[in-house]
Amino acid sequence: MPHAVIQYTLNLEPRVDIPALCRDVADALIEQRDENGGPLFPVGGTRVLAYPAQVYAVADGKDDYGFCYINIRIAAGRSDAKKKQTGDAVLARVQARFASAFETKHVGVTIQIDESPGQVYDAKHSNLHSLFSK
Repeated sequence: MPHAVIQYTLNLEPRVDIPALCRDVADALIEQRDENGGPLFPVGGTRVLAYPAQVYAVADGKDDYGFCYINIRIAAGRSDAKKKQTGDAVLARVQARFASAFETKHVGVTIQIDESPGQVYDAKHSNLHSLFSK
């Protein structure tokens, strides 16, 4: 972890580079540092996935409004200050990526960070972490 899921209205694709948005979110997460200067999140555990909603209803429907929801799931153990710092960093990247869309379209963006304090089941199988542990 962290795992980020981006859901967005399909009408944003002509205005927002979604693959670049995924990279922006991943980079913002990877760049976060803990209190000792080490990575706040494991690079190999960072995942960002995006899904367009082809069918949607936003606000009153009087215009073709856009919406983007970003949910970031993290494991427990980070301070509230570091979680806020992470959210602020992601928000800054998202605002930059959406800047031109906000100039020409009415768009809503929501970013939420959820923490999983006690999972009932958490299994992992990956050979990605070893790439970044050197």
